[in-house]
Amino acid sequence: MINLRTATSEQMTKIVPFLKVFSRLNQRVYRWSGGRLLGKLDGHEICVVTMTGAKSGQTRVVPLMYVPYRDGVILVGSQGGTPKSPPWVHNLTANPDIEVQHRSRTMRLRARRASAQEKQQVWPVCCQHYPDYEVYQQRTDRDIPVFICEPR
Repeated sequence: MINLRTATSEQMTKIVPFLKVFSRLNQRVYRWSGGRLLGKLDGHEICVVTMTGAKSGQTRVVPLMYVPYRDGVILVGSQGGTPKSPPWVHNLTANPDIEVQHRSRTMRLRARRASAQEKQQVWPVCCQHYPDYEVYQQRTDRDIPVFICEPR
């Protein structure tokens, strides 16, 4: 069994397919229950993000860690510190208008990738809400993308 906190980047890559299956189940149960069920991961709150696929144009729904910021949220493309960013990063870049459900509240937001300077400022906020982000950044050589999502 792989310990997610001590796993290598390569080990994380191997479990991504299993995480995708869990994510599908998680987002369905979360939405159905208004976040009362499967609303936390390791004691930290999650949200469900609805976006448009960059290539397909189809609706995509992804559960992510909830990092409140001002009147919106911050989304972190960590994927557990794997060598590649999660597919949703490409979707968000191409189609920045999203909906974020946190518990029973739904927010219509516009995402933008944080500049290097902005990331420096908001990274501590991200790690405060989910400390494993720091572990994930240490695990990978890539710069983990951070998106600031504000009301539209």
